[in-house]
Amino acid sequence: MTVREDVVRRPDGSEGVYGVVDKPTYALVIPRDDDGRLHLVEQFRYPVGERRWEFPAGTAPDRAEIDPAELAVRELVEETGLAATAMTFLGLLDVAPGMSSQRGCVYLASGLTAGPPQREHPEQDMRSAWFTPEEFEEAVLRGGITDAQTLAAYALLRLHDSRRSR
Repeated sequence: MTVREDVVRRPDGSEGVYGVVDKPTYALVIPRDDDGRLHLVEQFRYPVGERRWEFPAGTAPDRAEIDPAELAVRELVEETGLAATAMTFLGLLDVAPGMSSQRGCVYLASGLTAGPPQREHPEQDMRSAWFTPEEFEEAVLRGGITDAQTLAAYALLRLHDSRRSR
């Protein structure tokens, strides 16, 4: 990532400064099995000093530009060991548009087959588990799942499902 301060001119002509964090586009994957369960990973998040349950997500190493759909396949296998026969694009997320240029592409992974995770060294303490939608929502309500991207991705999933059922 890079951090910069840009001097900007507002519409009224006054000047201001924007602090911007530039990070590459990431892919977030919602693995869902045939029973409707969701697969999440848990890892320590240094900035908040705690472990967090999240959907698998990540960027390409060394700020490489990779097609988000390809990145989604890679992140799913890397963090969970799961391979999918189908990846459905659900939508686009802006991480924190008031301070970051980073965007995320959200995919639903289905037709899952289990295999060994291929985690990078910093991910060695990562854990994973399956959640029913009810368990997921209960964890959100009690503060056990607080990651904003995971919550926004779940909203995209719910919208996708509601439109398919019409």
